[in-house]
Amino acid sequence: MAVLLFCVAGYLAGSVSFAVVVSRLMGLPDPHDYGSGNPGATNVLRSGSKLAAGLTLVGDSLKGFVVMMAGRWVGPPFGFEAPDLALAGFCAFLGHLYPVFFRFRGGKGVSTAAGVLFGLSGWLGLSVLGVWGLAVGATRISSLGALSAAVSAPVLALVFTEGWKIFAIVFAMAALLIWRHRANIRRLLDGTERPPSR
Repeated sequence: MAVLLFCVAGYLAGSVSFAVVVSRLMGLPDPHDYGSGNPGATNVLRSGSKLAAGLTLVGDSLKGFVVMMAGRWVGPPFGFEAPDLALAGFCAFLGHLYPVFFRFRGGKGVSTAAGVLFGLSGWLGLSVLGVWGLAVGATRISSLGALSAAVSAPVLALVFTEGWKIFAIVFAMAALLIWRHRANIRRLLDGTERPPSR
């Protein structure tokens, strides 16, 4: 029961859309209403505010990480194990994708997934971040970096974590992230996905 309650708390934490919250606090348009319509840091950057985009990135990353750290802090008396923490992190990721507070219209989950991975293992988070950085550095295409990181995450989870349950949860998170990027995949395949103009 304790694990179930913590997973619900993780989902509710993930449902806080920092793109929307930050935009409202800074008097910016709702990110659902311009650009890609995606409530994430990349789309918030299209508002012209680098500060808002940065705050969105930090907030969305931290909510995944904080759920994991909270589980490590409160979990021992309840017998939480690493797979339980990973499941709560996955629920935070789901909350970002389908936030109950914003009519289930969420983002693509890259930043929140990164926070969860760092919460599982610092080396796992750093290695996946490295894959993302190499892909973006080579192409300047954010979606390709996200997809490369998603493909690598389950493999790297086998290296830096233990047990098939954690692998399965990371695999499910990666699969959902790839699914949320399906429009980007179509544009990559037909050659219309472009890096931002300088």
